[in-house]
Amino acid sequence: MWAPRSTLDQLEDRPWLSKRADAVLESNSLRRSLWQRFELGPLARRNGCSLVFAPGGVATTTFRPVVTMCRNMLPFEPKELRRFGLSAQTARLMILRLAQARSFRQASGVIFLTAYARSVIADRVGPISGVDAVVPHGIDGRFFEVQPEERSTGERPLEIVYVSIVDHYKHQDAVSEAVARLAAAGAPVHLTLVGPAYAPALRRLRRTLARVDPEGRCVEYAGPMEYKDIHAAYARADIGLFASSCENMPNILLEKMAAGLPIACSNRGPMPEILGDAGVYFDPESVDGIMVSLMTLIGDPSLRNRLAGDARRRASQYSWGLCAEQTFAFLARVADTAERGRGEPGS
Repeated sequence: MWAPRSTLDQLEDRPWLSKRADAVLESNSLRRSLWQRFELGPLARRNGCSLVFAPGGVATTTFRPVVTMCRNMLPFEPKELRRFGLSAQTARLMILRLAQARSFRQASGVIFLTAYARSVIADRVGPISGVDAVVPHGIDGRFFEVQPEERSTGERPLEIVYVSIVDHYKHQDAVSEAVARLAAAGAPVHLTLVGPAYAPALRRLRRTLARVDPEGRCVEYAGPMEYKDIHAAYARADIGLFASSCENMPNILLEKMAAGLPIACSNRGPMPEILGDAGVYFDPESVDGIMVSLMTLIGDPSLRNRLAGDARRRASQYSWGLCAEQTFAFLARVADTAERGRGEPGS
């Protein structure tokens, strides 16, 4: 594995794993791209590699066979791109779309995380020359161990938690307005938003909060939280919410499911594929729709209990062990096919 030293240091030593640091991989993206294009191939050949796996989505190496992975849907969703307007972020995503589309078309194999992603890429990119497979990511086992904190009931509001980066396509502003309206109508609710922020989206969120909840009574933006502590946010919650309109593999949704939270969820992208019938859905751009979904959960404790159990059981289908097994099986198949192709007469 070639990677920055900071990444390699996080990996356990294994007898079958050779860690290779390179100073170039600590530099800027352009230099890293040039390294992959011109240096990785010769390095892989000298080290006897039979396949190169570039999970970042952009595979510019001349080495074959090469497998890459589709992990980011933003570059391929025109409506979501338009949310960023004329900005550096839009330019970055457009460049990424061109680079990833070329990589997908030319790779020996492509791994998709969801059937939804595979369908969208097929529509936007066209046929790919190699084989492909859907291999979902897994989920850290500690989320299955989450137990709701014991809190006095009484008049306390139901705690809603939304963990995600504050961004245009995450719709924290619409969610905040929905919760503020419910609270103003007498519903016992409080929303905590957790996550880092894209600056323009955070400014928009703060304007919304100043308008709908100026005294901070029912909505709190708690800022970023260390990943190792996220499960504690779920333990303090009564309801999980996920309002993204663009995802590839929504790991945060999986975390809420594993934590046993009843979930109000966006009806976009792969979310119904992941959550199935274990949640209630809404249009993430509709404040009224978000309100209806939350009221459905708020007003029916038995429904909350049933959906929480269904969500946790559904999340149990996803494991990093299974992901690793399926990923390496796919890589081995691609490498074996390439080897047999090289061995054919006249090849």
